[in-house]
Amino acid sequence: MILLIETATQVCSVALSHEGRPLAEIHSDEPNAHSVRLASLVEQLMAQCHVTFADLDAVCVSCGPGSYTGLRIGVSAAKGYCYALQIPLLSVPTLQSMAAQCFAQLPSYRGLVCPMIDARRMECYAALYARRDDGSVDELRPVQADIVQQGLYDSFLDSGEVLFIGDGAEKTRPILSSHPMARYQDGLADAQGRPFRFQISAAGMASIAQQKLMAGDTEDVAYFEPFYLKDFVAKKSVVRGLR
Repeated sequence: MILLIETATQVCSVALSHEGRPLAEIHSDEPNAHSVRLASLVEQLMAQCHVTFADLDAVCVSCGPGSYTGLRIGVSAAKGYCYALQIPLLSVPTLQSMAAQCFAQLPSYRGLVCPMIDARRMECYAALYARRDDGSVDELRPVQADIVQQGLYDSFLDSGEVLFIGDGAEKTRPILSSHPMARYQDGLADAQGRPFRFQISAAGMASIAQQKLMAGDTEDVAYFEPFYLKDFVAKKSVVRGLR
């Protein structure tokens, strides 16, 4: 059994998986509350599933890119659990997890998926993925910090459908939706025929985490760092009396 932790965006999500299949997931979209909510969400999830920490075989964390603070919180928690329990630490790139989750929700979709994380202004962290025959995802273009502008993804859009998902997708719609092959979640239905609504979830890491555990592809608990992509830039304090 693997504990999955996702804190790269405004959503704080935890899940449990067994043999590559998600068992249960709990999330909170309360902004700027990851440090307060994460431990309690894990405890709530374990109680809900009637399992203990002794039942865990590994902990997997979404490793970025994304929120600098959110990634630090998630990775620190994952390291703490792994060190205390003496179990392996796994990591999954956030955008790869998002693509895998999207393909799982849309089994009949055969186009490309472009997961996007808002990086402020008109910038997004983005990559492009295709579905392989075995259900896994194939990275067609690696993760980049893109300044969204007309024509940015035309080399992919000119070849077929591209579905844009994630909290960065909506702000790109006015620029990218003019291309006839650009797709957003409007009008799509999931495997149960319900309107498709994408929200990032720790459960999206389940199958990739299992593959990594079976392959022995683990991280060094002491030295592992998240993939920030961009350097952290501290903002000027707005607290009165501080400079």
